[in-house]
Amino acid sequence: MNQAGGKEGLPTKEQVLEALKVVYDPEIPVNIVDLGLVYDVEIHENGVVDLTMTLTAIGCPAQDMVKADAEMAVMRLPGVQGVNVEFVWTPPWTPARMTEEGKRMMRMFGFNV
Repeated sequence: MNQAGGKEGLPTKEQVLEALKVVYDPEIPVNIVDLGLVYDVEIHENGVVDLTMTLTAIGCPAQDMVKADAEMAVMRLPGVQGVNVEFVWTPPWTPARMTEEGKRMMRMFGFNV
């Protein structure tokens, strides 16, 4: 496994997270990374990236769309051969998981976080 990167030709965890910043929850004007929805990134030597993430609510109707967008965003990175997205509900998402940038963006749109 390649947690932090370093294997020739594979992206780093930071590069995967940066790539995921183009993926948005359709109801919230903040990307999934700054929302705190991405819990873990594992990069395997065979080029497969495992993402563990959640959504803001169980049963979110956008789950399939967010999954597809995340897969496409990560597949664009050099060396990536496949992407597995696993949604988990423990621990549950709360606004406390948001980055400072995410909170700043939410306040810009009038949300009280």
